[in-house]
Amino acid sequence: MSWQLKVFRVLLRHGVRRSLGRQRDSLSARAWFERAAWVNARGRPYQNFVADQFETTGHDVPALWTAQPERGAPFILYLHGGGYVMGNPRTHAALAAFLARKSGLPVCLPDYRLAPEHPFPAAFEDARSVWQALIARGHAPGAIALGGDSAGGGLALALLGALCAEDAPRPGCAFAFSPFTDLTVSGASIRENARSELLLPVERLFQLRDRVLAGADPADPRVSPLFARFGGAPAVLIQNARSEVLRDDARRMVAHLRAQGGQVTHQEWGNLPHVWQFFHAWMPEARAALVQAAAFITAQLPPRPASGS
Repeated sequence: MSWQLKVFRVLLRHGVRRSLGRQRDSLSARAWFERAAWVNARGRPYQNFVADQFETTGHDVPALWTAQPERGAPFILYLHGGGYVMGNPRTHAALAAFLARKSGLPVCLPDYRLAPEHPFPAAFEDARSVWQALIARGHAPGAIALGGDSAGGGLALALLGALCAEDAPRPGCAFAFSPFTDLTVSGASIRENARSELLLPVERLFQLRDRVLAGADPADPRVSPLFARFGGAPAVLIQNARSEVLRDDARRMVAHLRAQGGQVTHQEWGNLPHVWQFFHAWMPEARAALVQAAAFITAQLPPRPASGS
């Protein structure tokens, strides 16, 4: 355990976790997350990103790119976390930039709609619309790595499940950091790791579920990919911490994918915070995890076209 992690454990447990638990509503939580992301990133890396917009039925989905990819070139489609109620491409720009540097691939960050203003299935519909828009632009599905963290990791897996169920073209690979895969909130680690969890207040998970679902079925595979089917899925990487409350969302997802013939790389780390990869500017454990994720992605996707080809 690095000395940085030891310091972060104290700050997260006694500062960030308590502060997150005090947020009264989604608006205050979003403002809190924006401030925290600015401190974590030591600035605003998104100012150097490229703005984009995907046309969908009824509304457009904004997005940021670390750089625009050439047609046919591989890239990463990253769905940000934040419990479906907060977060945006700006809060995850630093993580995307680091992943882009280590993989050598551009990263696209869609700004999907959030609850409670836009409850389920709004986020899923936006993710699928962005996927379809990318394919319509001429990007090869197999050249796209689909991933995300926390709720965004669950959303990426939900989209993958829908593509498999429809026998539609799949991405070249998928990855998820500490994914939220079960909105029935039935994993044993919700109780077993309530004390060891460094970041997520457990009681907030149930409030979050109600805001997101607005009465919908929590076992719907479009929001709980643990109940989706994954026949013909590409290789998947899942990283999680042993001590986090969503540990069993990851473990059960791994078992579910493997039971359906999926090729899954499961990397379970030790006593680390939920989505510790987010803190790569401060913790060597976060950088190491992202380097491993980048290696997985580049091993699965086709090589970039040679310059001038």
